[in-house]
Amino acid sequence: MTITLHQPPVRDLLDRLFDAAARDAEVPVGPYAGGSFEASSAGERADALESVYMPISARGGELLYSLVRATRPQTVVEFGTSYGISTLYLAAAVRDNGAGRVYSTELSATKIAHARANLAAAGLDAWVDIVAGDARETLRDVPGPIGLVLLDGWKDLYLTVLCLLEPRLAPGALVIGDDIEMAATAQYLAYVRDPANGYVSTAFPVEDGMEISCRAANQDTLSV
Repeated sequence: MTITLHQPPVRDLLDRLFDAAARDAEVPVGPYAGGSFEASSAGERADALESVYMPISARGGELLYSLVRATRPQTVVEFGTSYGISTLYLAAAVRDNGAGRVYSTELSATKIAHARANLAAAGLDAWVDIVAGDARETLRDVPGPIGLVLLDGWKDLYLTVLCLLEPRLAPGALVIGDDIEMAATAQYLAYVRDPANGYVSTAFPVEDGMEISCRAANQDTLSV
């Protein structure tokens, strides 16, 4: 059985990217055009943080790879490409499944260029479409049914993006929210943890926390 994740081109690249991301705290940030992170638009935040990796954890990435291998989704959607670390895990799993495609979205032109270069270096670019722009617009055109969603962009937009995608989620689709220990994910967590909204949801103990939610029933989309 092929495990691309363990092969030198991918494994070596991930090691280098995680080493670089470990220095995120040393990277100068800003200024924010809106005056602060909270007061800035999604695009202004992206511009201010274009040099910051903000990666998924290594354990979280391995979990993503396992979930994609196990569920074999034809369509995977990622909100928040950044430098493409999480995208590499998703693409490796789709490649090893022998079918499927990853659609990822990112606002920062700098990050898009780096992510595309990283995917090409890993030999995984053929399995990924990175769409430039605001996810609230770019993800409207992603074809369904969607089998797996990774939410790892701006935390206060998790619920908005989920509700945009919800009509195209396949029965049993998985929705993974990263960094759930951040306060900005509270509204999203309240939604997926309420059984009335059609999910079975569990927190998973990786770095900064992940919420794994299974779309167990069809529900009307919440307007946000």
